[in-house]
Amino acid sequence: MRFILRSYTHSVVRLFVKKHWKRISLPGAKDMSQRRYNELWADAQLALSCLLTEELPAEPPRPEKDRVVFFQRLAMLYVRYIQIFRQLEEIYDQVVHPQKRRVIRAILDGVIGRVLELKNEMVEKEFSEYHYMDDILHDLKLTPEALEIPIPRYFISERGKELQKRTTMLTDILKMVEVTESPEPLMAKDMSQEKAIKIIQVAERARQGRLRAKLNEESRNMNRMYRTKDPGTEAIESATVCIQKVWRGFMQRKRTKIVREEEMIFLGMAMDPKFQAPSPAEVAALSSEACTKIKQEEHCEDYQKSLVSVTNQLRDVEGDDISKTMKEQIRQWFIECRDTTGSFPDYPDEEDGGSALIFAEKNPKQLLEEIAAKEEEDSNNKPKGKEEKKEKGKKEKGKDDEEEEEAGLKMLPSAFLPDLEMENKIFEDFWKNRNETRNFSQRHEVELIKEERRKIIEAEIRVKVDEQMRQELAEWKLAVDKDKGGKTKANAKKKKGSKSGKKKKKEKDLTADRTLESLCQELVEEGLLKQANDVRLHDYMGDYSYLGTTLRQNDIEPMPSLSDVRQVLSLYAVLPLGSQYVHEKAPLIKAILLAGPEGVGKKMLIHAICQETGANLFDLSPLNTAGKYPGKSGLAMMLHMVFKVARLLQPSVIWIEDAEKMFYKKVPKEEKELDPKRLKKDLPKSLKLIKGEDRVLIVGTTKDPLSADIKSLCKMYSKIILIPRPDYGSRYILWNQLIRKRGGDVTRSLDLGSLAKISDGYTPGHMVQVIQSIITKRRILQQANRPLTAAEFVAPLAKIDPVFQEEEEALKNWYAKTPLGKKRIKAATGKEEEEAPVKGKDAKKKGKK
Repeated sequence: MRFILRSYTHSVVRLFVKKHWKRISLPGAKDMSQRRYNELWADAQLALSCLLTEELPAEPPRPEKDRVVFFQRLAMLYVRYIQIFRQLEEIYDQVVHPQKRRVIRAILDGVIGRVLELKNEMVEKEFSEYHYMDDILHDLKLTPEALEIPIPRYFISERGKELQKRTTMLTDILKMVEVTESPEPLMAKDMSQEKAIKIIQVAERARQGRLRAKLNEESRNMNRMYRTKDPGTEAIESATVCIQKVWRGFMQRKRTKIVREEEMIFLGMAMDPKFQAPSPAEVAALSSEACTKIKQEEHCEDYQKSLVSVTNQLRDVEGDDISKTMKEQIRQWFIECRDTTGSFPDYPDEEDGGSALIFAEKNPKQLLEEIAAKEEEDSNNKPKGKEEKKEKGKKEKGKDDEEEEEAGLKMLPSAFLPDLEMENKIFEDFWKNRNETRNFSQRHEVELIKEERRKIIEAEIRVKVDEQMRQELAEWKLAVDKDKGGKTKANAKKKKGSKSGKKKKKEKDLTADRTLESLCQELVEEGLLKQANDVRLHDYMGDYSYLGTTLRQNDIEPMPSLSDVRQVLSLYAVLPLGSQYVHEKAPLIKAILLAGPEGVGKKMLIHAICQETGANLFDLSPLNTAGKYPGKSGLAMMLHMVFKVARLLQPSVIWIEDAEKMFYKKVPKEEKELDPKRLKKDLPKSLKLIKGEDRVLIVGTTKDPLSADIKSLCKMYSKIILIPRPDYGSRYILWNQLIRKRGGDVTRSLDLGSLAKISDGYTPGHMVQVIQSIITKRRILQQANRPLTAAEFVAPLAKIDPVFQEEEEALKNWYAKTPLGKKRIKAATGKEEEEAPVKGKDAKKKGKK
């Protein structure tokens, strides 16, 4: 027994230390923590370099013909990148050194972008928004939590001041407009007949109960008055024995309960009450994290100040020398070109880099060849006739099809891998083996700033030098090559004329004379700009889908869990909106549609996206826009204002509730006055104007997508996410967490397993409604004597209609008609492979005819 106790205590201590040892505050713990985070960074970079060598081999890998094997490779890379993403996010949040933070941030953004690229590729190869990786987690010996997408904390922390200003501006506007929630008068709400009958019934039953209690009390008093016989000794003895039995039974049950709880704690099946409260180590860890945040801000301010001072110093001290050396090198280049070719060269344009091309390690001949090749490319890129274009397009398509058939499946080109490779090289060359014994406080290093700013100053000086040397070159040409000089000027004018001719039409700014604050005020007054509710993505609770891979192996398409929905929205909405760099380079997603029954948390997810990214919330729902900005000009003005403010205050989320109403097959009679199809034509046009640099996302929600025209709906929303009813695991977690959040105690008397079983078909919204009706303030006070039981929740749950299996099947059948659903069905049934040879034969027959 002692051996078991000793081993158990050792294991508990080991687990505690493993969990909290980074955060324990000791003398010099902050310095130790910075050293530890440097080691973690080195480990993360090692894992990243291994992945980069796999993804960027010396020889390109052979194309994979087996789709399953290719997807397994993608999924393995995806899981490993998520692990690195989680490590780098934690490191970036705690490292104090400002220059290290810049490098880590660049690598972190690159890893986030690569995760999004792999997700996009997995969707294209498996034809599904949801993926199940049970076998990969088993191979890597990871838990399902490893697939959880971490939300970077810098999305909010680095924009704290900006977000605070924005919230104060909105609150001030709301106060001015008196839109803030005010207590409604007592007679404002119209009471329904059913509610009135219920109130009367409650009052009448209470009155009858009081009367009945009064009559019972009177009858008891009368019985006591007429009792004349005294109890005998036998009756007294039997009464005492009865009392002893009850008391002894009560005490024994209490002792047994205590022993059972101790045994469960000993076996690790229950939490020790002393560990439920935050331990001193956790409190110390939180305080140390707060100290590191303060240090980060101080070091960042010092770094910004030194940037300004060092640049001014370099410009004053080294500026003249840099300009002189540049001019000498450019003049030398002029002479070398004159000696080799017999004439002076044309000066490179600013768009091509100017004199930066000259300073590259190349001969004058090579530079002239490059300039000539660029001119040829420009001349070849001129628009040609329609017939030539069509013929070329057909040839190219034919070639592409042949290559795909021969090649098989290949990885798509990445926009983030070159940047990741460059940043990884910077780490290995500079930070990996750097001696930082002198930099004990982890402040910025001045020499690094000088190296960085020197390049920027050179670029600034180069622009001025280029202007001067162009004039000098023109004078040389006039003096030596008069005839050639005139031709070059004419050619230059032609080039400039051709470039200036290619100008794009700018959009008309309908509100050019108005300030941003006035636009925001008008949008708030009209109810189009709203404040998001304070909910986070982790509040959308749900369990992992453990049977996804097994069901797909048996040709059964599983319904996703709430955990899968949370992960997909993190990838499609939160990560791109949070980072400008990631949004510009990652696959662009402009609009997302959340489809699911009422109460599954669609609205909550939209508010969570806004809170996680600090985005503004615009409401363009058909019911919200009804009667506002009438006419075509009014509609154009409304959309212009919304999208203009959304771009200026990006990131922004434009929410369209009941998105199916905009694309009704047939508008119901009761909704014809609201004109729900008002935005059907104009909103897709403004959606096309969203570019990579605009962090604006349109999110639609629908509970009845069957009533909409599926073609126009799918054309508007590039991503359609199906949100199902919660499964058993998710329901168990929801009941547990929601009851605790409301103030209820989850004890042994509350059978959550049975409650989760009988609540099949009910949504999280239904559960919240039931919990709010049961766990009142009075019931919370009664918990000590009368703990909560599952039977209390059954009666109010039975009054609510659940989401039946038929409704879910109808949603699944509707999703199967979407473009991605059709591809998934074709891939599952193998129709693509069967139809390919038939099409080839038909084409040959037609050609012969």
